[in-house]
Amino acid sequence: MPYGGNDWLALTQEATLEPELPICDPHHHFWDVRSERVPYQRYLLHELVADVGAGHNVCSTVFIEARAMYRADGPAELRPVGEVEFVQGLAAASASGVYGTCRAAAAIVGRADLKLGDRVEPVLEALKAASPNRFRGIRHTVTWDPHPEIESRETEKVLASAEYQAGARVLARMGLSLDTGVCFPQLPEVAAFAKALPDLTIILNHLGGLTRIGRYADRDDEVLGTWRRGIAALAPCRNVNLKLGGIGMPRMGFDWHTRDRPIGSEELAAAMAPLMSYCIEQLGPDRCMFESNFPVDKVSFSHHVLFNAFKRFSKGYSTAERANLFHDAAARAYRISAG
Repeated sequence: MPYGGNDWLALTQEATLEPELPICDPHHHFWDVRSERVPYQRYLLHELVADVGAGHNVCSTVFIEARAMYRADGPAELRPVGEVEFVQGLAAASASGVYGTCRAAAAIVGRADLKLGDRVEPVLEALKAASPNRFRGIRHTVTWDPHPEIESRETEKVLASAEYQAGARVLARMGLSLDTGVCFPQLPEVAAFAKALPDLTIILNHLGGLTRIGRYADRDDEVLGTWRRGIAALAPCRNVNLKLGGIGMPRMGFDWHTRDRPIGSEELAAAMAPLMSYCIEQLGPDRCMFESNFPVDKVSFSHHVLFNAFKRFSKGYSTAERANLFHDAAARAYRISAG
């Protein structure tokens, strides 16, 4: 059954492990799209509440831009402000308490084009005005790969361009963070960029862009070796944080989305362990955070099973280390208060 579905996910049921452990889910989306290419076409507050309310103690979440709900007109660079305006409304509804105790979209990450250079400042000001109390930064994904089976979002070596770095300096000056995504061969470029902008908080998405499909399929010795060296290059960059997730996306090379019955947390924890352990070993638990990447990863497993798997995987870490991985590192990076 391609791309699962809620009925399919319900075939795997588990008790909640450690239901009191506080969680900040630092990566999910909201959208309402009309495309057969997108699974879970509607994912708004009700859908998120159903997922995060399945038993785990999800205290807060971070919305990450999804190129949805843009303004229909006006200057092109300002159209992404519409997405933040929309999410601000959902966040305010969540904060009312009507939908439970989880503070959905306690932090909001929008979209701006850093290639605008210094001209990105009014865009960032407009995004901030759309959500004065929750807007924390932007995501500008820079994925580039020469092979057509990989969806490139930017031109080659854009992180090193004068325009992109000028825009990033504006972001840093305004006290905002940068989420970004790459394809794993670009990880040394991320390290060089981070060293050039030491005052910018960078949150790298989805295990640093590990990809095991297309030309990267069935080449784990080479692919994982390149990926490990890239992750290690980030270790000295104290301004870089890493999201541990995205593993449910088919591009990670697992077959879970094609199974008759969804994967359970024990098998999932065992499969993720080599990747997650290496990231934590290199960057430390204070710079790593477990993410759901929902509803994208929902094609492979439920939110409930995923966080059970994170708990199984992390049981060997100390209480303080686990607090960072599940909550504190994300709350720190996105400046989410305890209240």
